[in-house]
Amino acid sequence: MQQSLEALVRLLESYRGRDKVIRTVCYGSQLVGGVLSRKAETDVSSQRLGKSLLLFSAQLSHCRTVLRLFDDLSMLAYSQSYGFGATEEDAGVRWISVLTNVADQLYYPCEHIAWAADAELIKVKSDKWWLLGTALWGTSLLLGILRSLRVLLLLKKKLRRCEREGVDLSCADRCKGRCSLSSAAWLISVTLFIGCRPAFCGRDDSPTGWWG
Repeated sequence: MQQSLEALVRLLESYRGRDKVIRTVCYGSQLVGGVLSRKAETDVSSQRLGKSLLLFSAQLSHCRTVLRLFDDLSMLAYSQSYGFGATEEDAGVRWISVLTNVADQLYYPCEHIAWAADAELIKVKSDKWWLLGTALWGTSLLLGILRSLRVLLLLKKKLRRCEREGVDLSCADRCKGRCSLSSAAWLISVTLFIGCRPAFCGRDDSPTGWWG
């Protein structure tokens, strides 16, 4: 019990860890709140709880938007460290990743301007900036899916080539290959879930890139 508590405290003390907790609670509240609000029309108490969860989720989403005001430099540092993906073996994966980083980097100032406009800090209309941010977010999402599909295809080709050439793979290598395939498939599923979620549960226009 003490070790679990200490692990949770360490998680919450880090920015990335706290963001993951907030994001998980936010998405969970949206999911449960949406289900209760739509399926409990005759149950007043459940409907009230659903609306409360949706409001709570909206506040958490706004919290993440404010926290992302300080993410530009971290994203820039990540993009610079990746560069043109010289360490990537496949050109397709490399250029998809570069384009994803560009979309993610451009997303932040659009969201910042839209947030500042909604907060009446600047005298511009936020609609077009939210729209542009959503377009960049969607582009990043689609590129992430394409990258995952490309990685999945490359892994399958590699395993098939080894089997065709009669390469004697060790048990550890076979397990690693299967785990990589499973991880790629899981990543695609999660990306699709995150992408579809705003359409059903409300907007949290954030790219799914470098912070995971």
